Amino acid sequence: MAKDIPSRVVHSCECPACRQHPHGSVAREHRALNRLVATADERTRRLLVGFLARQHGRGGIALLARVTGLDPNTIARGQRELRRAPQPATDRIRRPGAGRPRAGKKVRTS
Repeated sequence: MAKDIPSRVVHSCECPACRQHPHGSVAREHRALNRLVATADERTRRLLVGFLARQHGRGGIALLARVTGLDPNTIARGQRELRRAPQPATDRIRRPGAGRPRAGKKVRTS
């Protein structure tokens, strides 16, 4: 059985080009990019947007943060992950210990 991937809401770009010409070619490209980003998991999203920001050059992180709605630190982290040697493939998306604690591990204080 395939894992259920939670669907993300597709971000609506707020860049000046998309606001001025919502049916223009730039707006179409931004909508297509946001649809792609919405279907990716966390790691793939970071790597994809980090790669595109690097391809854009100076100002790429700020531009893609505005287009995709991702935090600039997330995009920079994706660029750092791309520079490092590839990690062996695992079933995990997050590092061990990352993410929310399991419900059974929460400590309640009275």
